[in-house]
Amino acid sequence: MIVGVMIELAVGLLCITLGMLVWKKQKISLLHDYHYQYVKREDIPAYTRQAGIGIVIVGIGIAAAGILDLVLSRFWWVPLAAGIVLGLALLIRAQRKYNRPGSAEE
Repeated sequence: MIVGVMIELAVGLLCITLGMLVWKKQKISLLHDYHYQYVKREDIPAYTRQAGIGIVIVGIGIAAAGILDLVLSRFWWVPLAAGIVLGLALLIRAQRKYNRPGSAEE
């Protein structure tokens, strides 16, 4: 059980760190190039903000699931599911809004 919690915390912290790099440092290259190949240069700050926040939310959900697993081993999946659903919703929203073929400067 402890090993599982440690893995969940490590993965959660990794996602939070990567999300913060994408968001705050605008490290768009941490994403696969097909995720940003059509993003306009002027939209990069908004895109990386939304994508980074989405990744951070997923990481928080994973880490919270690990912590909750120590306290209430029954409901560990609630923050995990919430984090994944909310985080992916933000990522999908950013993809649809900013990564459109024909919209990037060639």
